[in-house]
Amino acid sequence: MHVGVVGLGGLGHVAVKFLKALGVKVTVISTSPKKKEEAINTFGADSFLVSRDQAQMQSGVGSMDGIIDTVSADHPLVPLISLLKANGKLVLVGAPTKPYELPAFPLLFGRKMVGGSFIGGIKETQEMIEFAAKHNITAAIELIPIEYINTAMERLAKADVRYRFVIDIGNTLKTA
Repeated sequence: MHVGVVGLGGLGHVAVKFLKALGVKVTVISTSPKKKEEAINTFGADSFLVSRDQAQMQSGVGSMDGIIDTVSADHPLVPLISLLKANGKLVLVGAPTKPYELPAFPLLFGRKMVGGSFIGGIKETQEMIEFAAKHNITAAIELIPIEYINTAMERLAKADVRYRFVIDIGNTLKTA
């Protein structure tokens, strides 16, 4: 099985870790070529495509069984749909502010599907936590003291945070 992960942020990097623990071939798809080394060497992705590079995207056409799109910024879906094999599935877990443009023909001719997922139920969440513990899957975080909260909010507004902030409210955790 070959799955693409769109975006290597707070959700995307964890998706890569889960997929690799499941034994899946993973390709990270990002607008930023600077994330290639991290995607492959840190998180274990097998390959990397720059979504703004038409030649790279063309090289991946029809190669993926599924794609998990974690990006919340507005972006086109048609180039992603073209990466899917027949009967492939694109699952949206990011939440852009504008509606997607989704032409029917790329879906109809390739027997491809687009769906969404926000959260699982209690049973799925428990299974995910147990799987993460068994495979030592953790999220990459930046630990910040409570005094840094205003700066953290400013950084969030500028999209200047890698992965996730964790706020140490009681100042009980060691910051790096």
